[in-house]
Amino acid sequence: MSDNKEVLTAEDLKELAPLYSNVVLALKQVYDPEIPVNIYDLGLIYELQINKKREVHIEMTFTAPNCPMADEVLAEVKNSVEDVPGVTSCQIDLTFEPPWDQSMLSEEARVDLGL
Repeated sequence: MSDNKEVLTAEDLKELAPLYSNVVLALKQVYDPEIPVNIYDLGLIYELQINKKREVHIEMTFTAPNCPMADEVLAEVKNSVEDVPGVTSCQIDLTFEPPWDQSMLSEEARVDLGL
């Protein structure tokens, strides 16, 4: 994002809320190649920010640092988010801190995985 220190007003947040929801829906269309659950419900998205220019910044992880499909998943995330009407760009930062664990699963993912 061009300005990570940008302060959003309440009006900005109200205006960006539908876009945020649509970005989340786009992320829920991307699935982990080894687990039949989308990356959002898996808890792989650590941070999602949208600024006034409608630039999206995502900080995410993988269930394992040596994911063989990492490049493909990252490309799919970027393409899915940039396809959301109103999004001007998407930057993704990959992190492994904190390491992913099952506590990050959404309730929906727990049900889907029988946990």
